Amino acid sequence: MSTGAAGAGGEALGVEEHPSPVEPLGRIVFALLIAACFLAFFLTQRLKHTPTVVQDIKLTPYFSPFPSGHVKEESISFKLDRAERVTVEVENSEEAVVATLLVDQPVQRYKRFSLRWNGRRGTAHGYSVSHTSHGHSVLVPRTSGPIAAPGEYRIRLSLSRQHRVVHSTKGFSLVGG
Repeated sequence: MSTGAAGAGGEALGVEEHPSPVEPLGRIVFALLIAACFLAFFLTQRLKHTPTVVQDIKLTPYFSPFPSGHVKEESISFKLDRAERVTVEVENSEEAVVATLLVDQPVQRYKRFSLRWNGRRGTAHGYSVSHTSHGHSVLVPRTSGPIAAPGEYRIRLSLSRQHRVVHSTKGFSLVGG
C-alpha cells in the first residue's frame, strides 16, 4: 500500500476536492432562471384573465350595398373596458382606410355601441340614429362617396385617451352587385 498512489479518478489519496468558483455562480444563475420562469407563468395567467380594451366586436359576415344585395349595410358593434373617445374607420385588406365613420365619438364603458356602414367611401358628415326592434340605438353615419370595391374589410378603432389603435381580428366582405 502506497500513500502517494493515485486513486481510480487520478486524484491523490488524502487530498480534499474543493468546488470551483464557477459552481456557485452556476447555481445562482439556475435559481434566477427558475424564478424568471415562475414569474413569466404568473404574469401570463394574469394577462389571460385581464379583459381586452375592445371587447366583443360583432360584424355582419358579408353585405352588398348594391340594389340586388339582400343585406344593404354592414352592422358593427363593440364594447369598451372603459369610457373612451373613439374614431371608427373601415380598412381594406391592405390596411388602407376606405371610410371614416366616426371621429372622437364618446363611448360609454361596457355598453354595446352599434353603428352601420352603407359601403360608401370617404368621411362621414354627420349621422342619424335608428333603433332596432329591441329598442337598441344604432348610429348610421352619412358617407356619400362612391361605393367601395368588393373585397375583404375590417374595422380600425382609434382610442384617443389611451393613444391606441385596435384592428378587428374578424373581417367582413363587401359583395359586388
